[in-house]
Amino acid sequence: MKKYRDNGAIGALLDEYERAIEDLQAVLAPISNQALVTIVDTKTTDPDCISIQTILAHVVKAGYNYAIAIRNNLGETLGYRQAIPLKSVAAYQEELKQMFTYNEQLFEDYPTIVLAEHSSQKKILVSWGQRYDVEQLMEHAIVHILRHRRQIERFKIKMSV
Repeated sequence: MKKYRDNGAIGALLDEYERAIEDLQAVLAPISNQALVTIVDTKTTDPDCISIQTILAHVVKAGYNYAIAIRNNLGETLGYRQAIPLKSVAAYQEELKQMFTYNEQLFEDYPTIVLAEHSSQKKILVSWGQRYDVEQLMEHAIVHILRHRRQIERFKIKMSV
């Protein structure tokens, strides 16, 4: 039976984030290392979306960077991660676990973090120009995983994987 976290909204966010990552890892399981690097979308202008490898490098980078943006907003001074292409599905599955652990650590380091912020000046300005409070940014992080899991599922259909 699944064990749920008992720390309210933070627990719910972490449980759903973890579930989204586990679902993505399950989608990745049957993919060969050759299929991982196969160029699937030759029409996109987005270099993060041409293969499963580029999608996953983007997903991992973004997952770390959401937590880094929150930490920087709390007064830390951290550099943002770059996308790192990995050579195997197993390596991405492990890196997704590590990325989630990094996000979990954020809430261990800041157990009384304010999730909802109504003042736009106190919200986190992210690289694409939006402003989010912590809860909104974590919800975005969860949906980001879901959207790219769907994209990978569609790539698998195109490749007959």
